[in-house]
Amino acid sequence: MSSQQNQTKNNKMVIKLLAIVVGMFGFGFALVPLYDVLCDALGINGKTSDIAAVYESIEVDESRWVTVDFITRTNSGMPWEFKAQTQQVKVHPGQLNLVNFYVKNSAATAIVGQAVPSVSPGTAAIYMNKTECFCFEQQTLKAGEEVLMPMQFYVDPQLPKDITYFTVQYTLYNVTASAEVVALNRG
Repeated sequence: MSSQQNQTKNNKMVIKLLAIVVGMFGFGFALVPLYDVLCDALGINGKTSDIAAVYESIEVDESRWVTVDFITRTNSGMPWEFKAQTQQVKVHPGQLNLVNFYVKNSAATAIVGQAVPSVSPGTAAIYMNKTECFCFEQQTLKAGEEVLMPMQFYVDPQLPKDITYFTVQYTLYNVTASAEVVALNRG
């Protein structure tokens, strides 16, 4: 084989490899929207709205009970104690309910935390309406400070009849560094 043929083969191989790299890069960007579409289609990874619902007196469906479990966890390295005071409630759809969450900052410094909720099964997420929630805003706790954080909610009476149980999980993240950056940019 001549050196010109080798050069042509090498050029073709480089072009193919570059095309693969560009394709992989594009696929990486497409993963997030594809993941969201897949989760929506399968009803998994129930994301709740971070906008407060307005509770207007609606008819409570006293013929149905829905069990709601509350699970709490902190992201690794988050030095806060975090737990639901009530781990499970039975509610009537349309009924306004209040649950409290206990939080204690065990660190020696102030920390800013942000709670992120998810609902399982995901199809129940749109029927979980929070009128007041600590997850709407970042929470700052001084060293050793402990507080009760309320979450007021109602389950929409339009919740499908086959859903009689769902879980709400809150994961607490340490967002101190990003809160400090935002504060510096404002100041």
